[in-house]
Amino acid sequence: MTDEMQDIQLESKPLIERDLPGLKEAIQQLVTQEHDLETPNGVLHITLCGVPKGNRPVILTYHDIGLNYKSCFDPLFNYEDMHEITQHFAVCHVDAPGQQIGATALPTGYNYPSMDQLSEVLPMVLKHFGLKSVIGLGIGAGAYILARFALLSPDMVEGLVLININPCAEGWMDWAAHKISGWAHALPEMVITHLFGKDEIHNNHELIQTYRQHISNEVNQHNLQLFVDAYNSRRDLEIERPVHGGNANIKTLKCPTLLVVGDSSPAVDAVVECNSKLDPTKTTLLKMADCGGLPQVDQPGKLTEAFKYFIQGMGYMPSASMTRLVRSRTASNSSVTSFEGNRSRSHTGEGNRSRTHTTDGSRSRSHTDTQLDSSNGPGAIDQSVHKSAEVSC
Repeated sequence: MTDEMQDIQLESKPLIERDLPGLKEAIQQLVTQEHDLETPNGVLHITLCGVPKGNRPVILTYHDIGLNYKSCFDPLFNYEDMHEITQHFAVCHVDAPGQQIGATALPTGYNYPSMDQLSEVLPMVLKHFGLKSVIGLGIGAGAYILARFALLSPDMVEGLVLININPCAEGWMDWAAHKISGWAHALPEMVITHLFGKDEIHNNHELIQTYRQHISNEVNQHNLQLFVDAYNSRRDLEIERPVHGGNANIKTLKCPTLLVVGDSSPAVDAVVECNSKLDPTKTTLLKMADCGGLPQVDQPGKLTEAFKYFIQGMGYMPSASMTRLVRSRTASNSSVTSFEGNRSRSHTGEGNRSRTHTTDGSRSRSHTDTQLDSSNGPGAIDQSVHKSAEVSC
């Protein structure tokens, strides 16, 4: 053993490598902020998940009547493949006044905001969090609110995914039907018939019972009735399909828009009508086969893949993994997309029923069909109709 002392240099290293792939994204996903935002038109419960990333838009969600952000969107955002999207985008969930979990009854005489007023306060949400723009994801009443928001503030909305949207005001026949239904049925049953189609109600007892219990026991009934009344009193969106060489100032959605509806949803006709009123170069209608009234619950995998492709078409997530999308037939007008697949629900035996609205070649409106095929990737998409292909991603 020598008498000479040798200097030993100690190198300090962190317990966790800062550059560990995926660590930063995982930490950001754990960041969740909940706010009660007071606006001139009521208090909104806002949940911000993740950290907004530079100039990238945030995904802004809005739920349907009878639901809140958790019961409406948790099945989608908890789906494994959806995490690839949330690594790139923060998510801002909006609960309409009095609809959040644990909400107390709104005061007697409270003037519940209209659908117009609920859309008018969304810029305050962006300002509160310092957000510049959003990609809207809404269903039913929430889809209507986001569409009106995009019409009022087009610079704040980069894209829209609208599930089960009804762009029309409730007609006299609808009003009378709701009144009669209100006399004969309790509020939760009315909401169930809004969310789900007849086949689904009769065949998928487990799913329906889950949502019936949620609506009855976890949503404040007084507040829900006010929200339902506001939705049933909505105005027509008054949108029109642009015509080449026509009025350049026509009222329509300016951003890329993906319309989504299940083939057994009660909203099929309304969504198809909305599609007929939008710019075909910026709009895609995705009609999910073997899917009910809540595609984000029924087919979260297929909706996630469609959402990824939609975001790619907007220029984001160019390296996102895609699996099964292949375009089988193209034409020059607005695109109608059909996802074929099996599902493990109690009414899967209906998968062979005819769906003339997606396959009828004799329809006067030409369209684009898209199917899922595990052997094909996104490169299989026919790029001959460039704008439609881009929007339908």
